[in-house]
Amino acid sequence: MFSVTVRDHIMIAHSFSGAVFGPAQKLHGATFVVDATFRRPELDDDNIVVDIGRASEELHAICGGLSYRNLDDEKDFAGVNTSTEYLAKVIADRLAAKVASGDLGAGAAGLTGIAVTLHESHIAWASYERGL
Repeated sequence: MFSVTVRDHIMIAHSFSGAVFGPAQKLHGATFVVDATFRRPELDDDNIVVDIGRASEELHAICGGLSYRNLDDEKDFAGVNTSTEYLAKVIADRLAAKVASGDLGAGAAGLTGIAVTLHESHIAWASYERGL
């Protein structure tokens, strides 16, 4: 299996509902390093997994749509605990939609999977992986 990973970041505000979250139930900020990994079993006709430039641009656009926002105020996240795990899935699903729409180029049609990892800090991160 071949893979290519591109990186960006998001800076958000949010709060959580539920005693398990302790003090994070209050509004707080979070900065995540976002890694998006694209996978395929064989390289395309250009011997690449995906166009790195396009992958970087699309990840940046998705991250830009989340950054500098209080996710508690966003209708897409109404009533949702926007945990690190959940946000990794949101970003992976949005990237998958970009692949399906052709925004990552024709060669991206051969991709078979995407994994997104959000790094909360140097000691904690969460990932979500999905097929295409």
